[in-house]
Amino acid sequence: MRKSVKFFALLLVAAAGIFATGCPDRTSIADIEHNPSKHINKEIVVAGVVKDSYGVSLPGTDIRGGIYKVDDGTGSIWVVTENTVPSKGSEVIVKGTVGNGVSWNGRNYGLGMHETSRKYVKK
Repeated sequence: MRKSVKFFALLLVAAAGIFATGCPDRTSIADIEHNPSKHINKEIVVAGVVKDSYGVSLPGTDIRGGIYKVDDGTGSIWVVTENTVPSKGSEVIVKGTVGNGVSWNGRNYGLGMHETSRKYVKK
């Protein structure tokens, strides 16, 4: 019976290790703002509350996208998306690449992110 417990524990540790390597660590927005060159063109994950959002979405068409500002308590960053824009007050976890000179609709927002995926935090 001890061998089966050891085997199960080893299997659990191995599965956790494989799962952890596939997920980038969360990065604080203050760290991104403090050292942007470390994060430029790299995929990162930030989590926070949507403070501002501007976008367009026409039902029945592929026309959608916009920009929204995420605040994690240490700072805020603009996120460009090609999907629908989350509403103000939403809690989100965003994965994307950091870029300099992020722009949408003819306006430059400076340092920001291009979203590759997003999850909503359930309350």
